[in-house]
Amino acid sequence: MWRGCMRKQYRVLGIVWFLMLGASLAAQTHSSIPLDHPVYYLLEQAQARGFCEPLPGVKPYSRKVILKAINAILEHETLDAEGLRFGTNLAATERLILERVKQDFEQKPPGLDLRRGAYYFTIPTRGGIRFSGDLGLGLRLGFGGGAYPASGDLVWGTDSWISGYTHGDVGDHFSYALTLSGGLLRSPRTELGTYYPYYKEFEGDERHSNEEITVYSQPEAFFPYAYQKGWDGFLFSPGSITAGSMKNWPQDISIGPSLLSELSGDLFGETLRYRFGRFRREWAGMAPGSSLVFNAAAQPFIALEGTFNPVSWFAFSALTGVLEYYNAQGITESAITSQNAFSIEQLEFNYKNYLHFDVGSTAVWPKRFELGYPFPINNNFIYQNNIGDFDNMGLFFNAQAQYPGIGGLWFSFFADELEVSSVSRLFELDRHMFALQAGAKVAIPLFPFGSLTVSYTKIEPYCYTHTRVLVPWYGDTPMEIAYTNNGQSLGYYLPPNSDELRLRLEGMPTLHSRAHVQYQLIRHGADYGSHGVDGSSFLSELDPEGRSENAVLRKYFLRDGAYQWQHILKIGGAYTFASGTVPVHVFGEAGVVVSYFTDIAGEPNGGSPSSYSVVDTEEYPRSTGIILTLGFSWFL
Repeated sequence: MWRGCMRKQYRVLGIVWFLMLGASLAAQTHSSIPLDHPVYYLLEQAQARGFCEPLPGVKPYSRKVILKAINAILEHETLDAEGLRFGTNLAATERLILERVKQDFEQKPPGLDLRRGAYYFTIPTRGGIRFSGDLGLGLRLGFGGGAYPASGDLVWGTDSWISGYTHGDVGDHFSYALTLSGGLLRSPRTELGTYYPYYKEFEGDERHSNEEITVYSQPEAFFPYAYQKGWDGFLFSPGSITAGSMKNWPQDISIGPSLLSELSGDLFGETLRYRFGRFRREWAGMAPGSSLVFNAAAQPFIALEGTFNPVSWFAFSALTGVLEYYNAQGITESAITSQNAFSIEQLEFNYKNYLHFDVGSTAVWPKRFELGYPFPINNNFIYQNNIGDFDNMGLFFNAQAQYPGIGGLWFSFFADELEVSSVSRLFELDRHMFALQAGAKVAIPLFPFGSLTVSYTKIEPYCYTHTRVLVPWYGDTPMEIAYTNNGQSLGYYLPPNSDELRLRLEGMPTLHSRAHVQYQLIRHGADYGSHGVDGSSFLSELDPEGRSENAVLRKYFLRDGAYQWQHILKIGGAYTFASGTVPVHVFGEAGVVVSYFTDIAGEPNGGSPSSYSVVDTEEYPRSTGIILTLGFSWFL
């Protein structure tokens, strides 16, 4: 399966992206190209090898930006000491791959194109402004299956979509895009137990409820943390489409809608790019899908954003949007305490293709007449001090150094609130909620666009969470301001109190194929059961009192309760059969997931570290899963 910008892992069954490959790319100039398109992987490799100038750290890119970068890569040639051209650093197959991808981004002549599943049109309008666009359909069938020998369970799922779309331009500086999809979905998971938002002994009150929450496993027909929700807000059982029959997860066969839309353009000779719409984004990721602050795995939401990029070595970006609630208890009950907006701003600097640095701030804030956060050049973190501490603030930075053609190193940091007075206890107190990541990328010249990526990511307890608070305009209703959207993290895809070691080897062996091998070790504090660890869920809330004194509110990774260890090994790829009348894309993955728990002998969350050992109990069992995913995509 095409995976150009897959941060962490190969998302075989993500939202509508496969429907939008090829056919949906040709009519719009400024509209965004879906993050999962393979071109992002090609651009990343080209930048690492010095074939083009650094691109902004705000994704997705527009068709115009991508086409310009591809042309620069194809025109890149190495000069000898006398300044004479003596060849290109692109291998012959790499050049053919780029030239084929470039064709998908070039304007198409008006008329019906069955190979791309679209009808293209151009209409002259009053004043001589060009109005062009496309109308198209797409179909993608995706299936997953898991076999668990110890229990004898066989689990299957599906994530299949049919889409209709239109994209186009109005003049040279404005584009529109609209994609409406319907999905047939099934993704079983198991109820594991219950979890307390605060630690178990916490005595709640009207503002701080500590009611138990039901905890579910990762979807069992797909690889852990790889399945992404593609539906918007709600699902229905076939034949029961009523307001009272809405549900929030496709445990059984379900149908659901998806609507992605965008208005976008550029001003001042491409110096300022803007867009207003609802689609997936990624900011500040040093590798595809690696961002700690605004990840490609985050659910889409509607937002207005702009990027000021006057020179290749500097860019400033800002975004404000409205987050979406998670339909857990119904369309009204679930939304009452989740009425949030999100703002982010980022400064980035580049020294050619050798050094990159970016820094920025974020804010999750309950919707109210608040002008400071949407104002792009007003720092969110500083501004909160002017209006009171009602919101969830974050800071982040990334640094990367590389030698073109060889490889590079990076370090990323995201702080979801820090207390400076106790920073010496950064890795001890739960009140220090942050995530960090270190990684390396190495070019592998054995096959076209080959690369090896190694990264380590650590998410501290309670990171991406926040205690419910009383805020202006909402009376006595405590509001949720966790760093989440539609029940999932805005940042990295792992839950709090976890870490990940990830190795990924990938490339494009032939003109029409792509392949990868990936290994992950993921460790996560149990968010259920008698030895569950506080701060291990996106629904966790940190006790507002005694954060430096309370022994319970201390963190000892692996040594303060039960932890799940998952070894995930998978191999996958994609192939396009392009010789027929209608291209067929085939994609899939196969692999194994080995899971077990470690636990301590004493009481969990005891305020001091304890030794741990591997356990195998009814509550925390061992398991091995053999997982296969397979999909097909056609452009009608």
